[in-house]
Amino acid sequence: MKKRELGKSGLKVSELGLGCMGMSFGYGPAHDKVEMIRLIHKAIERGVTFFDTAEAYGPYTNEELIGEALAPYRRDVVIATKFGFKFGTDGGQIGLDSRPENIRTVTESALKRLKTDVIDILYQHRVDPEVPIEDVAGTVKTLIQEGKVKHFGLSEAGVQTIRRAHAIQPVTALQSEYSLWWREPEQEVLATLEELGIGFVPFSPLGKGFLTGKIDESTAFDNKDFRNIVPRFSVEARKANQTLIEVLSKIASEHKATPAQIALAWLLAQKPWIVPIPGTTKLVRLEENLAATEVQLTARDLLDIHETISKVEIQGNRYPEHLQKQVGR
Repeated sequence: MKKRELGKSGLKVSELGLGCMGMSFGYGPAHDKVEMIRLIHKAIERGVTFFDTAEAYGPYTNEELIGEALAPYRRDVVIATKFGFKFGTDGGQIGLDSRPENIRTVTESALKRLKTDVIDILYQHRVDPEVPIEDVAGTVKTLIQEGKVKHFGLSEAGVQTIRRAHAIQPVTALQSEYSLWWREPEQEVLATLEELGIGFVPFSPLGKGFLTGKIDESTAFDNKDFRNIVPRFSVEARKANQTLIEVLSKIASEHKATPAQIALAWLLAQKPWIVPIPGTTKLVRLEENLAATEVQLTARDLLDIHETISKVEIQGNRYPEHLQKQVGR
């Protein structure tokens, strides 16, 4: 698999990474550890070098899984993890916490769970309005100087926060949602990242599974599945949004590809410093996603996709209101 540099940081990773959250959290019960380790190892065999996790995924259990799976390959892979939430006694998220002392505590704990002596990218998971971003960036800068972290990242941050953070400690990557059904980063974020030389790591590049074409209004989600509270995944929205899948399926058939492959190929074609991190728990989906790197879209293809998709009005908000307040700060 080809590699891409995240912005101008010098950090090169496989052009598709692997988002690991769903293996432990977010989409129902945690999956079998042995099977997930096998999937991660298959990804490495296929050339994936970039793996994404966070303390919040579980919490903690996903980092432990990634640490065990990647230990034999540590020198050959890039591990990204995140800080920024606080948790109740039941493990549920009860707010944000990017205080410098918490960043340090989380980092030390993550190093142990990940079975490593350095974290390649340490992201702030969500911007904490109670802690100046300069203090956050300064703390990570110190951790980099101490050799515990290599690169600083932000997740779901707005452009002014990105600029303020970057002025203190260069930001290697921004991680935010970006896909054919969520194109808001095109309004301001992409231009800012290009100007500053920051890479972009789109999560949910397949629209939390919707862009695979495998979800419709009759799909039943597990009661622990995050999508149950997402307005865009209400029965009515899923039914209305099938128009997008019909368009995507038509484009895919013309390229002898799947809708998921077109969605990923489209993202890869936007900028050379964009590295999507689709997640999966199935080997067949891993192979399908990675094959997207072989789909070549011409300038004409991209224009046709843009013009066609732009006519589709997506129904439903990306997040419920209480989570939407945490993004774009």
